[in-house]
Amino acid sequence: MPPRRRLAPTERRSQLLDTGARLFAAKPYDEVFMEEVAERAGVSRALLYRHFPNKRDLFAAVYQQAADRLLTRTELDPARPVPEQLRAGLDAHIDYFAANRHTVLAANRVLAGDPVIQTVITGELTELRRRLLDSTGLGDGPGDMVPAALMSWLVFVRALCVEWLTHQAFSRTELREMCVGALLGTLRPVMDLDHALTAGGEAHPAAPWTAP
Repeated sequence: MPPRRRLAPTERRSQLLDTGARLFAAKPYDEVFMEEVAERAGVSRALLYRHFPNKRDLFAAVYQQAADRLLTRTELDPARPVPEQLRAGLDAHIDYFAANRHTVLAANRVLAGDPVIQTVITGELTELRRRLLDSTGLGDGPGDMVPAALMSWLVFVRALCVEWLTHQAFSRTELREMCVGALLGTLRPVMDLDHALTAGGEAHPAAPWTAP
């Protein structure tokens, strides 16, 4: 074990999160042990357990931190055409998923039914939907249809990314373009996307549009 350094509680927590993040990214969830986290961080197991009572709690904190950082790196630019905004945001998420395959699979497969992990995922998807609605003008669509479509699309993107990470049956570029195409195809019946495809933001409701 490396010599232990005195750190303030917030610094120690950050160090433990970074250590945990590296291990969860490098190994399947079931192969990460708290003893190794403590050893890599240069702390006693007792100190680690004071910050994180169990491995699930540590993983949840790691995943929340990752979600927060991803959201910071994926601010949308309303001056750019909608497809460009989508591709830029997708690229950032796919980059993270590819670099942290085991972490993503743990959250979406091993811990898929865990309420704490699901809360983190739901919070991230909700914030991404809000940003898409605010930045692209898609929120001007009829009723609640566009917000519902966006949330369904975000869930689809996550599921498709997990499939890609698991089987690698298609390329990264194909993954991104399928995601972009799925959203544009879903919204075309109710939104006028012609302007948004070539200029910044401001997609408008299609006219005429009637509910089935």
